[in-house]
Amino acid sequence: MKTSLFAIAAALGTVPAAAAAQDAAALPAVAAAAETEATQGSGADGAVVVADPGDPSRTLILAGAESAGIEVFDLAGHRVATHKVGNIRALDLRADAAPGGAPLLAALDGKANAPKLFRVGAGGVPAPLALTGIEPAMTVAGLCFSRSHRDGALYLFLVGDKGEIEQWGLAADASGALSGRIARRWSLGSEIGYCAADDRGSVYFSQEAIGVWRFAAEPEAEIKPEIVDIVRLGHITDEAKGVAIAADGRLLVSDASADRLNIYDPAADHAYLGSVTLAAGADKVEDAGSVTLAGPVVVVADDDNAPEQPNFKVAHWPALLAAAGLPERPAAPAPATMPLALATVETVPVETGGDAADDPAIWINPADPAQSVVIGTQKQSGLYVYGLDGKVLQYLPDGRMNNVDLRSGFRLGGRDVTLVTASNRTTKGISIYALDPATRKLTDVADGLQDTGFADPYGLCMYRSAKTKKSYVFVNQTDGKMRQWELVATPAGKVRATLVRDLPFASQVEGCVADDEAGMLYTGEEDVGIWREGADPRGGPARTMLAKIADNPALKDDMEGMGLYAMAGGKGYLVVSSQGNDSYAVFRREGDNAYVGSFRIGADMAAGIDGVSETDGLDVSSLAAGPNFPHGLMVAQDGRNVSPPENQNFKLVPWERVAKALGLDL
Repeated sequence: MKTSLFAIAAALGTVPAAAAAQDAAALPAVAAAAETEATQGSGADGAVVVADPGDPSRTLILAGAESAGIEVFDLAGHRVATHKVGNIRALDLRADAAPGGAPLLAALDGKANAPKLFRVGAGGVPAPLALTGIEPAMTVAGLCFSRSHRDGALYLFLVGDKGEIEQWGLAADASGALSGRIARRWSLGSEIGYCAADDRGSVYFSQEAIGVWRFAAEPEAEIKPEIVDIVRLGHITDEAKGVAIAADGRLLVSDASADRLNIYDPAADHAYLGSVTLAAGADKVEDAGSVTLAGPVVVVADDDNAPEQPNFKVAHWPALLAAAGLPERPAAPAPATMPLALATVETVPVETGGDAADDPAIWINPADPAQSVVIGTQKQSGLYVYGLDGKVLQYLPDGRMNNVDLRSGFRLGGRDVTLVTASNRTTKGISIYALDPATRKLTDVADGLQDTGFADPYGLCMYRSAKTKKSYVFVNQTDGKMRQWELVATPAGKVRATLVRDLPFASQVEGCVADDEAGMLYTGEEDVGIWREGADPRGGPARTMLAKIADNPALKDDMEGMGLYAMAGGKGYLVVSSQGNDSYAVFRREGDNAYVGSFRIGADMAAGIDGVSETDGLDVSSLAAGPNFPHGLMVAQDGRNVSPPENQNFKLVPWERVAKALGLDL
């Protein structure tokens, strides 16, 4: 551990703590523009700024005064009001986020060990809002809001005295009451007192004895820590406390033991830019707690303000930058976003954790489209059959099924049946089933083991030739090998697979889909792009590149699941999972398969359905599937099933929502 910490220190360009202490006297000092009156409570920690766009001089500071609740000050530091709403020690604010569009205030009530929410009205009056559902599994030490730049969902982070982190999604009902739903939990191991999010995808946690960390704020993102600065081995002397984010993107952190404020630049890999001290006359801020940055206003909690009169110091961000010899710069640009489609149904999670659910296939019931099903692979154990309500109709523990597909119209035992095939990594074969439309369940119809000859059969898709009416299955594995088999009925009413050709690729492939009407096969070479070629074993078009990852900034490897939305006249859309950026690329079915656009599946907090990320497999259908899916649907595997954190599952999206997001024809 020592080696890794020193390596981090070296990467940070650190200086020994003793040297930092020696230089403290030479640090540039910033004169506070004002200081508030001493709080009437037992402390001072946590503040927000409520701006008045019409008259900046009427901007107010709402501050945590612990036993006195929330106190309101003007920019000159004069107390305007005291609101005894609990034992308050942490605050955060988001403009226009309260039901009805007013500012939404979150405050930590230490005695209740729970957050409280308020609508901030005229004069800074905090009006309590009903909040249900949030039950912290820790002693809460701090909180901060985060708004998703992808879908606008609002989240509340709670941090604990043993390093716990909880992220809660917030949603309002028709009456304006708010409820919380846990999105994810993790821990850093020791006390976290402060956090701040920039609403551009980052959230920062100040772990007192360790340092400052950056994580992705999106609940669908991987929980991956990035160190900003580290105690003793970096530029933080002994204790990291308050953290705030300026509109220009730079960070301000309380190096509490050194009585200084450190400045960092996330745009330059969180480079340390310098430090300043803050004082009101001869009264220097010591052991600064919370730090707030709102526009040009900086508010720092001075809980050690002498003589035992905790208050807040008010400064201007341009003054801090000037003292540190840093230029002002414009506000950080908003991150690029993609159109959104929201799911309306999610399936029951699979029974095991980790990377488990993978690939879906949609069967539309011709007799009763509302009774259609989704078949999903569980690559640790078998196959699931779900109704369109997401509930399990059947589970077959037949092996490690990776990908699945189906085709109707296969002649077996004197009748037309729907065949379902899956790549089975346990048997290293092709599992083959018939779907009973009456029971909506699967029956094994394979003529024994249908061996692929692969060490690890991986991706799979099916094709039914419009010319010959023959049915085929394609299977590949991770080294780029791919093969095509014809599916043949036996006199005994079973199905066997007969190899008809090899289709090798240069590197790993998995996702594929065939256009039966056009006789075209599309395959994703995961790190390269999307290929197209003839689906018939002989005489079809040669392989050509449809879309290269390097040529389209909207594509981010891996290229994974694929589905075809087939419309009349040869029109429609090819949908591909761009797993590296949690999105879906859409191409035209016809012509040269022109790229149309990309979208994401966002969170619907009010419906209690999270967004979708890290999708492996997907499927789409253009056929109506009952009243809830009148234009068909898309089904996508959710690699990180959050809100609440559960095992992986599949999400169902009405196709008209995708069409609206991208302006597609229906």
